[in-house]
Amino acid sequence: MLEPDLEKSAPGDRFAGTCTITAKPTRVAGFLGLERNTGAVALAMFTMALGEHLWRRFVPKYLESLGAPVMAIGVYGSTRDLLDGLYQYPGGWFADRYGRRRALLLFICLAAIGYGVIAAAPTWPIVLFGLMFMMAWSSMASPTLLAVVGDMLPRERRAVGFSIQSILRRVPIAIAPVLGGLLIASQGVRGGVRTGLILSIVLALLTLVIVSQMRLALPPLDQAGVRGVWRSFPLPLRRLLLSDIFIRTCEGMVDVFLVLYALDVVGIDPPQFGVLIAVQMTTAILCYLPAARLADRCGRKPFVIATFIAFSLFPVAVILAHTFVGLVMAFVIGGLREIGEPARKALIVDLVPSRARARGIGLYYLVRSLAIAPAATMGGALWNVAPQAPFVLAAAIGLLGTVVFAATVNERYAG
Repeated sequence: MLEPDLEKSAPGDRFAGTCTITAKPTRVAGFLGLERNTGAVALAMFTMALGEHLWRRFVPKYLESLGAPVMAIGVYGSTRDLLDGLYQYPGGWFADRYGRRRALLLFICLAAIGYGVIAAAPTWPIVLFGLMFMMAWSSMASPTLLAVVGDMLPRERRAVGFSIQSILRRVPIAIAPVLGGLLIASQGVRGGVRTGLILSIVLALLTLVIVSQMRLALPPLDQAGVRGVWRSFPLPLRRLLLSDIFIRTCEGMVDVFLVLYALDVVGIDPPQFGVLIAVQMTTAILCYLPAARLADRCGRKPFVIATFIAFSLFPVAVILAHTFVGLVMAFVIGGLREIGEPARKALIVDLVPSRARARGIGLYYLVRSLAIAPAATMGGALWNVAPQAPFVLAAAIGLLGTVVFAATVNERYAG
């Protein structure tokens, strides 16, 4: 069994000594869980998200403009989820073996290559090829980004630390889709998405500079393989994983079809869809810090349950909306899906052994993403029956996941 241990410097990091904050943070920085390394990570998440979300929500329309049928768009969503799973554990392994900073630098470079491939794609299958590189940031880097918070912050400050990360990642998500919608309105789907991709490459270069300033020590490297890391998972973490699979299946079944439903069924335009994303992200941002502070003080479980309920209600709210105003209300519920996300991430990091932290987080997301990979393809098949069909089934699956978590994860492990 892997056990937590004292952290020390490791090869690949330009920092010696224990994993402590060398300069005393200000009171505000301490309250927000920020210091040199967590601050650099948060800023990197901000810049990369600013670039990606100029165009990411419009990729289904981009694929459609390149001649992709609805089933191919579903395959795109499933491929994205499959790669999200396959990349998680290798990303965590690289971060544990070679250092957090080196890992992030590599993943940013791979993502920038993907942006270039997708921008230059003459046909829709090339977009799927570019996706293999693009996902390096959102998937391979994910265990590293979470592990940095676990490395640097004590248990009682982790939910707040994750909430700050989430805010700085979602502020650009509230802004960028509106700008992306305006680019599409002025340049067309292909021109607008490609301009956004070029801007993403520029912002990725800026992120390389930011990440190069990190100086982070690592815990001793445990040589356990995948099976050893899995055996180290305590039962509450495995139960959380099971319920999380249901919830993310709910999300994955409809996520890539939200833009199609809003534009093609309800009949709004791309800038209005960008406004919907802004509403969703603003709602999430407003609830992050208060919920995270309460979760650190009162326990994680109630906030995770609230998040799972919102995931379940969101698809129903979308299909009940027949106007732009109705969609605004639905996307407010979509924003409330984030109310317990910092608590959920903190719970995962609390339960993963520190000596295999990045690999443990990577394995968690590997299993989850592989399990939900077919969801978008299922959604595409149901869409051909009726556009509302995948949304209804997604809601039912989400409610099942909520019940599983509430009934099986003991409160004393969730606090």
